[in-house]
Amino acid sequence: MRLNCFMKSLFISAVFIFVLKPANSCTNVLVSAGASADGSVMISYLADAGGFMDPLYFYPGGEYEAGDSLDIICWHTDSLLGAIPQVEQTYRVIGNMNEHQVAIGETTFTGREELHGGNGFIDYGAMMYTALQRSTTAREAIEVMTGLVEEHGYYSTGESFSIADKNEVWVMDFIGKGEHGEGAVWVAARVPDGYMAAHANQARIREVDWDDTENWMWSDDVVDFAREMGWFEGPKEEFSFVDAYNPVTPSSLMLCEGRVWSVFNRAAPSKEFSDDYWRAVKGAEPYPLFIKPDEKITTEKMISFVRDHFHDTPHYTGDRYAAGPYNNPYRWRPLYFSIEDDSAEYAWERTISQPQTGFSFISQSRNWLPDPIGGIFWYGVDDTYSNAYMPLYMGMQTAPKSLATGNVVDFDWDSAFWVFNLVANYAYGLYSYIIEDIKKVQEEVESRSHAMTKAVDVAAKSLYEKDEKVMKEYLTEFSVNNAERTVERWRELGYYIFSKYNDRYIRTEDKRRPWPEGVGYPEEFLNRVVEEDPDYYKMRWREPGEEK
Repeated sequence: MRLNCFMKSLFISAVFIFVLKPANSCTNVLVSAGASADGSVMISYLADAGGFMDPLYFYPGGEYEAGDSLDIICWHTDSLLGAIPQVEQTYRVIGNMNEHQVAIGETTFTGREELHGGNGFIDYGAMMYTALQRSTTAREAIEVMTGLVEEHGYYSTGESFSIADKNEVWVMDFIGKGEHGEGAVWVAARVPDGYMAAHANQARIREVDWDDTENWMWSDDVVDFAREMGWFEGPKEEFSFVDAYNPVTPSSLMLCEGRVWSVFNRAAPSKEFSDDYWRAVKGAEPYPLFIKPDEKITTEKMISFVRDHFHDTPHYTGDRYAAGPYNNPYRWRPLYFSIEDDSAEYAWERTISQPQTGFSFISQSRNWLPDPIGGIFWYGVDDTYSNAYMPLYMGMQTAPKSLATGNVVDFDWDSAFWVFNLVANYAYGLYSYIIEDIKKVQEEVESRSHAMTKAVDVAAKSLYEKDEKVMKEYLTEFSVNNAERTVERWRELGYYIFSKYNDRYIRTEDKRRPWPEGVGYPEEFLNRVVEEDPDYYKMRWREPGEEK
């Protein structure tokens, strides 16, 4: 099987090949059971990387014999990095969630340059997916992940992981030792019941409760190694993983912590979290690791968190001049830029919603239902603001064809990735108009999915008590058919908006000779055009020799 953090895999007998691709603007939100509206444990994950896509990862699980091994292959060179012993039993994995309702996400923070590289061969993709194949709880997944690196070494840079099961959810900050030692250093904290957390490419764990071994875990040398490297002095009680291994910079605050602020600001507006910290105001107080939301979080609210351009704040990216005449909230890469004769470093805002999202998910783990029913993987492809999330039950036995099809090179109208990308890319040029058409269909299909899952839960529970095989068939039929129905509805949406906005006119009625109205430009944009060149567009007689 070829495996990476963006779910590209094929099951080939007992041999597995792990592939790692870079992620550069991922965002995770973690919600404990006590903070959710129905008692679900939830995490979100956006796999963001330019020019990237991978089909939905579907691994059926299996049984292996003594002596079977798992090959670890480097994605960059396609060369063999090493092999690890295979275990006797592995579990089904759909996307980033397994049949025991364990789910894992990540965001890359890279960390100190001195700790990049190393002599190991386990990358973070291998950590996540091996753990999903081998774990029944979040704690067990952490043991598998850290155990792999302890035994075989680490090959990636710094990572923050989200690890959830049906009872609890953990955040883990993790980084290798580079050429300065074997293995890695890390700290993991359980999100307290009734609380939530978030991370977005910046380590977030500062103070550690060394006395609470029930809710905190760490590598034995996480403090000592920082001391050896000269990154920490003082008593253990004052140790901060962030300060030691991933110190903040104006760049990491503005591009990473800003997304955490956005989530916290929307989840707990009563706390009035200041934007000073993420806007890099010196001396500003960091945001807490955990917060208690003002209201219990639903799956719909979780989805709203990952559909964000700093809405309803002074930082909303759709209102600025860079948004262009049609309020496009995105900024095209490269992220950093410079101005001639200006030594300052500039960067575009980095919102949670991004055009380059390959896939994203909301995992829902529910301890009051049997695992095949309790685990729902709400899966979407492409830009979160213009996609649709499709519920995939962990009892599902086969993957929807449209989600398991396609590659980033060849356009394929049968691939969900390309269907959603085509609609989104068409919208970017006329965003303020077309996004409204998309949101109507988005609401239509997602409302149906949320309503249907409530009914499916009841029916599947009844079938589970009578015939588990029939229950799995039922969950498969619903998950597959609903996903394919959603993708087909998006194709129809594509046909509709291509016709409605052809040549940047707006067809408002279905007539063969409609004489549609042109979209034109908003007044603010026209004012700027005239300010730039006050006389050029003016319709008047000009004198001979006058500047034209």
